[in-house]
Amino acid sequence: MPHRLIATSASLAVLATCLVGQAAAQASEEAYAALPPCTESSTAIDECRNDDGSVGIFVAHPTQRLSPVEVWGDRGENDPGSYAAVFSDQIAAINADHPAEILNTLPGVNIQMNSGQEHLIAIRSPVLTGGAGQGSFLILENGVPTRSPAFGNVNSLMEPHHEVAEAIEVVRGPGSAKYGSNAVHGLVNVILGKPGDGSFASASYGTLGRYRTDAALDDGENVRLGLSLQHDTGWRDNTGTDQQKFSAVGAYSLGAWDVTPWLSASNLNQETAGFVVGTDSYKDRDLVTQNPNPEAYRDAWSARLGMRAERALGPGTLVLTPYAHSQAMIFSQHFLPNGGVEKNGHTGGGLMARYGWQASDMLELRVGADVDVASGYLKEIQPDPFGFFPSDTRFPQGVHYDYTVDTTELALWGEAEFALGNNVSVLAGLRGETHEYDYSTAAPVGINGRFNVPADRTDSFDLLTPKLGLIWSPGDISYYVNYARGERAPQVSDLYRLQSLQVVGEVDTETLDSVEVGARGSAVDGRLVFDVAAYWMDKENFFFRDSDGLNVPDGSTRHVGVEAAAAFDITDTLALKGNVSWSDQTYTFDRIVGSGTETIRDGNEIDTAPEWLADAALDWQATEALALSLSVEHVGEYFMDPANTAVYPGHTILAARGAYTFAGGSEVFLIVRNLTDEAYADRADLAFGNGRYFPGEPLNATLGIRKTF
Repeated sequence: MPHRLIATSASLAVLATCLVGQAAAQASEEAYAALPPCTESSTAIDECRNDDGSVGIFVAHPTQRLSPVEVWGDRGENDPGSYAAVFSDQIAAINADHPAEILNTLPGVNIQMNSGQEHLIAIRSPVLTGGAGQGSFLILENGVPTRSPAFGNVNSLMEPHHEVAEAIEVVRGPGSAKYGSNAVHGLVNVILGKPGDGSFASASYGTLGRYRTDAALDDGENVRLGLSLQHDTGWRDNTGTDQQKFSAVGAYSLGAWDVTPWLSASNLNQETAGFVVGTDSYKDRDLVTQNPNPEAYRDAWSARLGMRAERALGPGTLVLTPYAHSQAMIFSQHFLPNGGVEKNGHTGGGLMARYGWQASDMLELRVGADVDVASGYLKEIQPDPFGFFPSDTRFPQGVHYDYTVDTTELALWGEAEFALGNNVSVLAGLRGETHEYDYSTAAPVGINGRFNVPADRTDSFDLLTPKLGLIWSPGDISYYVNYARGERAPQVSDLYRLQSLQVVGEVDTETLDSVEVGARGSAVDGRLVFDVAAYWMDKENFFFRDSDGLNVPDGSTRHVGVEAAAAFDITDTLALKGNVSWSDQTYTFDRIVGSGTETIRDGNEIDTAPEWLADAALDWQATEALALSLSVEHVGEYFMDPANTAVYPGHTILAARGAYTFAGGSEVFLIVRNLTDEAYADRADLAFGNGRYFPGEPLNATLGIRKTF
């Protein structure tokens, strides 16, 4: 199956003529005239002559050129640091029912699927929940945050329209110097297909009762429309899901401006399954199909509107990106002992502005300014008495929280890229930003059982995030070293959704310092392309919830790891690609509460932080029409609680895909997931003294058809 090396690194310096942000390098007239024309018969790593007067380069398979990809995050191909991406052909091949199925094929990424479209994210981190899960990962669509900084959500990957995306890129490690608060452990950028990317329609049915249809209609010039519909009857009891997504992307020239507007929206109606409880209960084939919380549900909608306007101005290029977004959600908190109902939402918008220019032959400069203004709300109600103990005053019936918060973010940033000669360049950046919060509550102030409602107040936080990297590209392999700081202002829920043992105003800015070294490039005449990175990170003021359900405002952690990704063309028809990640993630502080059952010692392994992650696929283009693939995903063992008293042993899951392409662009495909019918858990943790699990799906198959035109 042709591929574009992609999951490993789309920013290899050796491929700079055809990668991110550079259509091609101009050659002298004599050298250009001597090149052969670019055709589908050009072979791997051959230079060739494009019709537009530029030099192309062919990579991987002799029948496919690595196309330029417009990266809305404005990342350059020579940026030091770790980066990976998947493109539209891979997104189509995976036919993911959940974005985790795509992103977990990338190094250092571990997204746990819960029930329906719910999930928790890890990028060079443990799987984070609550405010930490909301604020440690920045989710972008077309380079624009899908939410305002203080109003994140642990399930926010369900909002972007990834099903019709042209690419999904992941930056691992801090991205705060350019992207701002929340890009602490990394970011995910969903890049919507634009006019000219082509039209398609697909439909599929899965044996677990899942129906999918996705379509994109492209006029080839000005408009591309996307639509995705999913109906899932649910393989566990009372777990039906309906989801709809729509997007529209335009491309226009208005005078000196190139303008790309877009609209994206999603709606989700989900009946949610709770955890199965009890040690190793995920192995019980009968129990895992049951739903201990049949009353649980999640209803959510979101909409985003943006426009990227770009023009030449003076010696450089000006880019203005105004945007607006809105979302609302209501769901039952089946994962908490009191089982409350939460309503939340926010509406915000702003402007991202940047200007870049070549100051000299050796120096390129970029400066930017961002502003974001938002207003949000949260209301939590416990409609019924607490379980079997209605007199338990810890969880009183009625309103727990009912507040609104207005926020303002202002930021300035700058980058300088120096070419030092001898194929060495340095990239330095600095971002400063300030966050203002204006909070007011309609709930009674003070302690209410386990809940603490602050009085009306204002808060502000200032962030300063530098980065400094060096990259050396002496030949087919580039080497880099990179320092970056990530910071995040507290989430609204960190600050104002307090518990009785917390002190108002004690939550501080979370800070992570990262150093990484890496190498990326090609070998074996271009048939092997690889990306290897090692990192060390220290985090302070880590705010998280322990397995007793108590908030910890001042934790500290250390994260050390190595990631390796590669793709190798064994023959012209057989290709092997994959990645492996090793990490050692530990708490670096001591904490004992209550009876001492939730003890954290300096050096304890962080819970839900597997030591090993791996993903690999063997692709075989058996005939011109028939493509076959076998893939494997491995999640190593991990502790289920901060005290390191319970262990999940990990799992290894196999999958297979076959596709037959007919003349005219129609394709029939069959995907079989969990080939060995492994009993495993998508998520395992310890809560209130009990092991609990979200069971993984059993053996299942999806049959579908796809037509491109």
